[in-house]
Amino acid sequence: MDFKNRIGTYVTQKVSTEPYKAYIPPKLPPIPALNLSELYPYLDRATQAIVELNAITKSIPNTDLFIYMYVRKEALLSSQIEGTQSSFADLILFEHKLKTSVSIDDVEEVSNYVTAINYGLHRLKDNFPLSLRLLREIHAVLLQGGRGAQKHPGEFRRSQNWIGGTRPGNALFVPPPPEYLMTCLDDFEKFLHNDAIKFPVLIKAGLAHVQFETIHPFLDGNGRLGRLLITLLLCNNGLLSKPVLYLSLYLKQNRTLYYDLLQQVRIHGTWETWLEFFLEGVYEVAKQTILTSEKMNRVFKEDLEKINTLGRARFSCQDIFEYLKKLPQVSVPLLTQELNMTPPTARSSLNHLLDLGIVEEISGHRRDRVYVYRKYLNILEEGAEPLP
Repeated sequence: MDFKNRIGTYVTQKVSTEPYKAYIPPKLPPIPALNLSELYPYLDRATQAIVELNAITKSIPNTDLFIYMYVRKEALLSSQIEGTQSSFADLILFEHKLKTSVSIDDVEEVSNYVTAINYGLHRLKDNFPLSLRLLREIHAVLLQGGRGAQKHPGEFRRSQNWIGGTRPGNALFVPPPPEYLMTCLDDFEKFLHNDAIKFPVLIKAGLAHVQFETIHPFLDGNGRLGRLLITLLLCNNGLLSKPVLYLSLYLKQNRTLYYDLLQQVRIHGTWETWLEFFLEGVYEVAKQTILTSEKMNRVFKEDLEKINTLGRARFSCQDIFEYLKKLPQVSVPLLTQELNMTPPTARSSLNHLLDLGIVEEISGHRRDRVYVYRKYLNILEEGAEPLP
């Protein structure tokens, strides 16, 4: 099959006296048409895994908590791909206005991502279209404050950017120049809303992700927003009932292959190879999410059964236990403030949880002791260790 129509064009530009070639992608959908027959086995597997994921997120007793924590895990992973060094514990502590172990800028970047995800999903729920305007609004949230504030949050770029290298002339990839940007973006938006294109939602999401990354319309935050776009598309088109499927862990674990496949689409038009990788990722992530939810609920059930053996002390322990699900690291002063509990009650209850093996003390101090719900935190942090 001749893929030359799938390959974009290059325009020669100059910075000072140095020429470079910038890439203009062809419109979607690809021409010649995708060979979906090769992709159906991967598509069927991925779709079935999402159906199972939808079913389990409807049936678990703590759906809101699961979404609350899973969105944060996605924010952490997606930001780590861009180079932040936050851990899950750092993010949770930051959100509760407690001291973290890493740069505030790093943690703020992750926290902004959480806010951006929720902002986009709420706008879609209010029937706002998935459009260039919405992407700019989400981008403004994503880059608010901290390091991103100087990168024109919410505005499409008006200067040339590039990927890899120190300048366009030695870059690995140079996206469309600013004067071509709006034409590319208008075509991209038309593809998102073209109901005449009868692609399965997952195929459409896979195509849209690569096209967005290739256009690279913002000065910063393109990778994070491009990964978030996948989930927005799946939720907006009804394939995903709750926002609990994110590919950042899969892309983090396979990042060299991921970047290579994006480039192969641009150079050779090999969309099917990319989509096979993408669909395999959806399948793996959906299955892993199901296992995570089952593991969390099993731990919660076992620990609650232990607490219920305590007699009258169980009531304050249950209150602390519920709080630990949102903040797995606590102290007596924090519980006194947050749960309107007396220091002796908080201290006694934490000792009960310590004796039951539910929390462990990590400070080693006699005063100002810090307790962590380790089993739960370990589940949340699986795969979320900062990149070396």
